[in-house]
Amino acid sequence: MFNIVLVEPQIPPNTGTIGRLCVNLGATLHLVKPLGFDIDDKAVTRAGLDYWKELDLVVWENFDTFLAKHPIGKNTHLATTKTDKLYFDTQFKKDDYILFGSETKGIREDVLLENKERCITIPMGGKGRSLNLGVAVGVVTYEALRQNYDGFEKITIVNTLEGV
Repeated sequence: MFNIVLVEPQIPPNTGTIGRLCVNLGATLHLVKPLGFDIDDKAVTRAGLDYWKELDLVVWENFDTFLAKHPIGKNTHLATTKTDKLYFDTQFKKDDYILFGSETKGIREDVLLENKERCITIPMGGKGRSLNLGVAVGVVTYEALRQNYDGFEKITIVNTLEGV
């Protein structure tokens, strides 16, 4: 469906939560090193629950290696707080790459400056600087899904309230 790329993520539960989201969407999760944790960290697997074993996961040694294999183009979106282009004004397509920077640094500024037209942001009130990485990935990725929902492989929902 989509490719979610976390560039140098630092917080294990965020990555676990995002992995769980990727499994539910049929998305591939790309982790770009250095990571701020061991990929087998209990916090990652706890947040990802039993979904982690189903995750389509690709780990990259560094950002330059990732960019060499997947150059930024029309199918790439760079999530950042350093643009005015709103994510819901962007056209997403299946198999797009949606990049998110680390919780502490974001995506490298030189990459953002070279690709201003590919940058997107989530609107926030004047008192906030950013959202939790897991929340940001969910917001943007579900907009991408909304735009491409036709043909999405739906999951059977089990009614857990039977007999209540």
